[in-house]
Parts: sequence; C-alpha cells; structure tokens
Amino acid sequence: MGRSISRQFVFFLALAYGFAFGQSSSLNGTWQMNPAKSDFGSGPVSESRVDRISIEGPNVKDTITQKLRRGPESTYDMNYATDGSESENRVRGTLVKSTAKWDGATLVVDSTVFAFRQEMMNDRWSVSADGKTLTLIRHMTGPRRADQKIVFDKQ
Repeated sequence: MGRSISRQFVFFLALAYGFAFGQSSSLNGTWQMNPAKSDFGSGPVSESRVDRISIEGPNVKDTITQKLRRGPESTYDMNYATDGSESENRVRGTLVKSTAKWDGATLVVDSTVFAFRQEMMNDRWSVSADGKTLTLIRHMTGPRRADQKIVFDKQ
C-alpha cells in the first residue's frame, strides 16, 4: 500500500511539474506591443514597448523596454516568483511589490506601486492558442482607476 501511494505521489508531482512548465514555456520569448490592437483606457499610454520574458521554474523575468508618450525610453527588469512569495522591483526609481501565481495557463500578477500615492494593479497575462499573441489585461485601482488591454505580437 505504501508503495502505491508513493508511486501516485511521484506521478502527480511529475504531472504538476509538466503542467507548470507548459504554462511558462508559451510566455518565453520577445513580444512587441501592437498599439493598433491595444486599448489603454484612461491609463498611461505607451508609444512603444518590447517585453523579453524568460521563465525558469517558478522564476519569471520580464525585461521591458518602453517609451511612454511623455518621457524618454527606459529599460527595466520585473522579476517575480510564481510560488506566491512577494517580489520587489523598481521602475524608474519607484518601488513595486508584487505576488505572482498561475491561474490555469494565465499568469496573474498583483502589484502595489509605491509612488506619491499607492496604486494597485492586477495583471493577467495569457497567450493565444497559436502562440503568436500575448494579451495583458490590467486593472488599476487607487488614485488612478483604469482598465487596459495591451496586445503583443511574438517576435
């Protein structure tokens, strides 16, 4: 009986690892924002944005090169752990604390931005079935409330 439970445990552990790897592999790569397909709502508007996403195990690294309508182009890294632990990043000097997790094949990142006033963001990242389109659905609350849909094309 003990052996049967051990085999089942190993099977489910392998299945869970395979599922997590499958989730992450579709996000890996270089993604260029497609402004014609994006809807920035009342939130900040990017003139251009390229995300280079790499995922190894529970670690997600997103190197973002972005130019907002008002301001110079900048490049910064956002690092997350999908085990639910808190990650700290800095975006142009501003502290951002985040937690990340998988919801099926969707990467969910909840962040608090410690600017002049705190803002909260809920990001949901998903890849199309053909693997060619990445969609970021963002809900912002705090002093600025906005809903955005940012669409990226695989490069």
